[in-house]
Amino acid sequence: MPLARDARVAVCGPASWNHLILLDRLPEPVPHMQFAAGDRHTVGGTSAGKALHLADLGVDVTLHAFLGADEDGRRVADALTTAGVAVEAYPSERTERHANLMTPAGERVSLYLATPTAASVDALEQIAAAVATADLAVVDLSTAGVAIVEGRLAGAEGAPIWTDLHDYDGSAEFHEPFLRAADVVFMNDDATDDPWALMQSCLDRGPRLAVCTLGARGAVALAASGERATIAAEPVTVVDTNGAGDAFFAGFLAASLTGADLDGCLAAGARQAVVALSSGHLHPAVGEGAGVISALG
Repeated sequence: MPLARDARVAVCGPASWNHLILLDRLPEPVPHMQFAAGDRHTVGGTSAGKALHLADLGVDVTLHAFLGADEDGRRVADALTTAGVAVEAYPSERTERHANLMTPAGERVSLYLATPTAASVDALEQIAAAVATADLAVVDLSTAGVAIVEGRLAGAEGAPIWTDLHDYDGSAEFHEPFLRAADVVFMNDDATDDPWALMQSCLDRGPRLAVCTLGARGAVALAASGERATIAAEPVTVVDTNGAGDAFFAGFLAASLTGADLDGCLAAGARQAVVALSSGHLHPAVGEGAGVISALG
């Protein structure tokens, strides 16, 4: 049964403060010196990206994330709330922080500089309760996400779960409970030469729908009923590839809330991906004052 367009969506997962460093090529694994073409500091995290784009599309969304009582946590929370995202922050000794080495072609190496501390039982229970009372839950790969999906597999009731498996190869053990607890799964084709076979293997474990993004080649979707759909990528001058998959996810989800069919949802996802690809941030709404940008000549 389709959800209403005013459905309350809970997004659970990472939000971080990132340093993006633009290079003409990724570093080789030998000692050397390399000049950056530019850099900026901005909000990161797959869940933050999804929440930003859902809010942009008018969805009633709340982000549940672990943030430290530090300057990085304040920056993340301020940027998200200014962009219209409701944030429920749970305590951590530090805020997640990355340094991402990027190339104009979209290649990326992510260096984790800090990760959240272990979640308390009380925090996990609060998040699980919030997810249970939402109309739809986006549960991203994270330790808190593991607790939610394992609870669901153990019989806990709650909202339908949508999850993003990212570069899933079809067999990674960590992804398995997310896959089996989900109603809808997303992934990209980075670890497969056959996205249709990968999506079918996912559907065999229980979801009703699987979606695979193909980068510049667009995206494909496969329903448990056997329905297939494809979409070409929208033309765009790429500024930065960070968050494009999260924007696609949000566009697809928001369209589904309006009752769009599979083709319409894919088209909406492709359009929303352009918003992220055209910005140096996860979403243009966090660009104003969020990042310090420099270019080296």
